Amino acid sequence: MPLDRQDEPSDAQLVARSLAQDQAAFGQLIDRHASAIVNLSYRMVGNRAEAEDLAQETFLAAYKALSTFRADSKFSTWLYRIATNKCKDWLRVKRPGQGQYDLDADESLDLYVREDRTPEVLLSRQQVAQELEQAIQRLPPLYREAFVLKHVEGLSYEEMEDILGVSGDTLKMRVYKGRVQLSRELAALNPIR
Repeated sequence: MPLDRQDEPSDAQLVARSLAQDQAAFGQLIDRHASAIVNLSYRMVGNRAEAEDLAQETFLAAYKALSTFRADSKFSTWLYRIATNKCKDWLRVKRPGQGQYDLDADESLDLYVREDRTPEVLLSRQQVAQELEQAIQRLPPLYREAFVLKHVEGLSYEEMEDILGVSGDTLKMRVYKGRVQLSRELAALNPIR
């Protein structure tokens, strides 16, 4: 019988157990947050293999620094901050636009095709998703990280302030400028006829 979500230990409990040398507890934290960290990293760097490597680096860094985690913020916020910094470091070295764009067609296509969805519709959706991903990758890194955290990861400005250490007003401006740049690029791809 599957456990009810309420019976699962909280992140704070798992952190405490991890600090007491319970490696299985840290494994649960990884299982709980891995997909979010990989997705964040992918949105930031645009390469699936690099995103997975960055997620591993994030969890390794988190494990090494676990004793410095202060419970005044959520564990996920702390983890996002580490992941964002790892991505920034990677972007500084790689520079935006020089990395290979990585889109796995199997991931972007819905594998459970219903009869009312034709291959043409699926291909069109895949192309739009790919154009959007490429446009996000062309955003300047500061706009990209703010846009991804706000609109892809769905974080609040307060959470973003904790992760990035930047004021809410600055983040709102970065998100706004990122949206403006994306809308211009996407409008240029599909001009009104």
